[in-house]
Amino acid sequence: MEIIDFGEVASRYKVIFFDAYGVLKNSLGLLEGIDRTFDFLLDLDIDFYVVTNDASRSPKRLAEAYIEQGLTVVDASRIISSGMLATEYLRLKVKKGGVAYLGTEASAHYLQEVGLHTMSIADLDLESCDDINALVFLDDEGFDWNRDIDKIVNLLRMRNIPAIVANTDRSYPVSSKEVAVAVGGIADMVEAITGRQFIKFGKPDVQMFIFAHNHSQTAHAVGKEQILMVGDTLTTDIMGGNKFGIDTALVLSGNTLRGSAAELIHATGIIPDYVCESVVIG
Repeated sequence: MEIIDFGEVASRYKVIFFDAYGVLKNSLGLLEGIDRTFDFLLDLDIDFYVVTNDASRSPKRLAEAYIEQGLTVVDASRIISSGMLATEYLRLKVKKGGVAYLGTEASAHYLQEVGLHTMSIADLDLESCDDINALVFLDDEGFDWNRDIDKIVNLLRMRNIPAIVANTDRSYPVSSKEVAVAVGGIADMVEAITGRQFIKFGKPDVQMFIFAHNHSQTAHAVGKEQILMVGDTLTTDIMGGNKFGIDTALVLSGNTLRGSAAELIHATGIIPDYVCESVVIG
């Protein structure tokens, strides 16, 4: 497995889609030296977007987190979140009633944009849930894991409503060696328990890449061969990019560790076009 410098790879493209966690940042904050990467991209007039399954906060709030840490070039217009697709689905398919959600109050931004009444699963009373017409999985915080996951299972037993997963990530890195369960992992468990088919948005679904591609075309009209997807997870970032038909680069700064990368690529059959240590240049 050849490991290539990210600068050499990036210079071949006009637009780059970055995953966020494990690529630009980790549990400690932004990767040290990440500002040099964006200086490099700006110098070469390479456009960039953060294409993330993070539906925990609005694009504006996600961008503010980068800006507060000194990465001022990542504003809200450069954030493409799976939560944006969930918003579009609700706008088109859920016309009335309320929406229950699993997550924090900040993550409910994506639901409130539609104008529907929203209620945290933590506050939901199963004895009076007849007006709940959808359930959305947004974030792995903001609820009691013991009580509220049971409540979700019983809500879906009582109400024949769509269950929407705005973040399909099953886990995310919290240190160089450990991961935590993400909301997509919770959704997978509830889906298996209830036997229901959930509606899922985010990588690796091609719809996420279509949405990102359309968004990027407003600034630069480029073909797929000029776009690179960069991520740390084979089953979401790399598989999704491959399915959409754009080149992909796996980085070893997050979910995929250097010692197991070659074995994972072989075992899954998900083959990136490039493997880089990280996106930090220099």
